[in-house]
Amino acid sequence: MIGLYRPGDSPLHRMPAGAKLLLLIVSIVTATVFVHNPLEVGVAGVVAAGLFALARIPFTVAVAQLRPVVWMLLIIAVFQMLITSPARAVVVCGVLLISVALAALVTLTTRVTDMLDTVTRALGPLRKVGVDPDRVGLMLALAIRCVPLLTEIVHDVAQARRARGLQWSMTALATPVLVRALRTADAMGDALAARGVDDD
Repeated sequence: MIGLYRPGDSPLHRMPAGAKLLLLIVSIVTATVFVHNPLEVGVAGVVAAGLFALARIPFTVAVAQLRPVVWMLLIIAVFQMLITSPARAVVVCGVLLISVALAALVTLTTRVTDMLDTVTRALGPLRKVGVDPDRVGLMLALAIRCVPLLTEIVHDVAQARRARGLQWSMTALATPVLVRALRTADAMGDALAARGVDDD
C-alpha cells in the first residue's frame, strides 16, 4: 500500500520517519499478538481512525488507501469462516485491514525521501558485511515508484479491454499487462545502466 504524501503540520507529520516506522512495526506486531476477538478489533480500529483524524487525513483519502485490499479480505474472510468461525474471520481480516491502514498512514504523513534516508542510515552498519545501503535505498525507491506505475498500467489495459467488449476475459487483461510491465522494466534497466548504476 503506497499512499501519496499529503503535506501537513500535525504531530504525525512532524514525527521523525524512523520513529514512525518503528511504531508501525510495533503496532502491527502488537495487534497480531494481542487482538483475539471482534471487540478488540473494534477498539484497535477506533484507535487507527483516531490517528487518521489526528493527522487530518480526509475520509475519502483514507478509504481510497483501503479499497484495493477489499477483495483480498473478502476471500480471506470466506476461507476463515469455512475452516474456523465468523469471529475468527473478523479478527484476521480486521487485523489485516488495520495493518494496511497504519502503513498507509505512515506513507501519507512521511515524505518518501525521508523514509529512504532513514532506511539507508539504519543499514549503514551492514556495510561491514557487504551490504550497500545506497543500493538498497535505490531498490526501495524503484519499488515505491513501480507500485503506482503498475497500477496505472492495469487501469489502462482494463479500460482498453472494456472498450473492445472483452471485460470478462482474463487473458485480455493479463497478457497486455505482462508485456507492458516487462517493457517498462527493460526501459528502467536501460536508464539505470546508462547512468552507471551497475558500474563497480
